[in-house]
Amino acid sequence: MKNSIKNILISTALVVSSTHAMAGTPEKVKVFDHTKTIVTQVPINQQTCSEVKVPIYSSVTTQGDAGGGALLGMILGGILGKGVTGDDGGAAAGAVIGGIVGANEAQTSTNQQVVGYEYETRCSMQTGYREETIEAYSHSTIRFHLDNKRYVLKFKK
Repeated sequence: MKNSIKNILISTALVVSSTHAMAGTPEKVKVFDHTKTIVTQVPINQQTCSEVKVPIYSSVTTQGDAGGGALLGMILGGILGKGVTGDDGGAAAGAVIGGIVGANEAQTSTNQQVVGYEYETRCSMQTGYREETIEAYSHSTIRFHLDNKRYVLKFKK
């Protein structure tokens, strides 16, 4: 279909230019090809790396205050023993048991603590885009003058 239109236009221009029976002949017959600019976004995968500060953990054992824990346990145990039994013997037994428990709980504890930092390189893939520009065929025109009139016909190859 496209070639037939082109052939018809060219044939018409040739017939018009070769016929002497017409009042005039076409002058300066020219064919022009036209292009258009196409811009596309082309994806690009890039590896990006960065330095990351990472904590260093260590188990830290702390020595508790066994005497303070025993004293607090004795006081609370005595109060609870007296309250439960209503007598001084219950208070004494509660104080002894509370002192033992308080001293045991207050002895040592182990916790995780940050003791420093180190730097690690961590990388990941990132998608970026770049523009790509191309010139592509759009259409063609045939131009000529006939009887002091300018004609422009548009067609596709």
